[in-house]
Amino acid sequence: MTAPDPLAVIADVRRACVAADGHDPVDESVHLRLKNHGLTDTSSWVEDQGFALRHQHAMDLAVAPAARGKGLGGRLAALAAAAPGELTAWSHGDDPAARVIAERLGFVRDRELWVMRRPSAVPLPPAEPPPGVTIRDFGAATDADALLAVNAAAFANHPEQGAMSAADLAERMAEPWFDPAGLLLAIGPEGTLLGFHWTKQHDAHHGEVYVVGVSPDAHGRGLGRVLTVAGLRHLASRGVGEVHLYVESDNTAALGLYSGLGFDHAPTDTHVQYHRSSQGLQPSHEDHSPR
Repeated sequence: MTAPDPLAVIADVRRACVAADGHDPVDESVHLRLKNHGLTDTSSWVEDQGFALRHQHAMDLAVAPAARGKGLGGRLAALAAAAPGELTAWSHGDDPAARVIAERLGFVRDRELWVMRRPSAVPLPPAEPPPGVTIRDFGAATDADALLAVNAAAFANHPEQGAMSAADLAERMAEPWFDPAGLLLAIGPEGTLLGFHWTKQHDAHHGEVYVVGVSPDAHGRGLGRVLTVAGLRHLASRGVGEVHLYVESDNTAALGLYSGLGFDHAPTDTHVQYHRSSQGLQPSHEDHSPR
């Protein structure tokens, strides 16, 4: 009898989790890695109702709703975490079971990522670009190189976003949701890219402030607010009824901006990253989320 395809089992478990929990148990980077590269360079522990993955310093774990509460998650997590070394793991939705497993395996709570939401019906304030700055859609071939450069500078110390490569960018632009009109660029007087707002439309009713990045050389000019409002207007023009975003819970500047534009956060809309350092000590965490 042929053994089940691990990728097919992982996909089945993910679908079951989405149906029960309302969200994918893995984040976008894991989704794209599985879709485009399979389990290459990823260690996996896969059973009928659950899986654990370990890629570089990151671990992902999911158990189908029908198999929860029976110890499967703890067993898979222990297998994935058995090898020593630094390791992180996200709990999407701050699941109580994840807290128990994390503590048992020597992980500490390191980051909180808030999901904030905004109804498109809420009026937006005026936000005009500074003199000499124009907002346009992504289009020219050279825009990709400029986008990567600004992204790297804007998120130089961000754990995930700052590492985006040309291949990562190409994979995201190959996704069905990608729309050049939803990737808004702030262009300076000499044609220099100063910042961008990459929006994402998930379906007819839901959109996302995907990434807002401003070059450090252009800070202090209000471009983050201008670009955010421009992106929200774009999503509203497409009929999107609600927009969400992800922001570090301790990024006070971003929280102030988004709250001022009508975004709210519910405590249940929290994602938590747990961390095990290579020395087993609690890490320090400095926030470098988009501003």
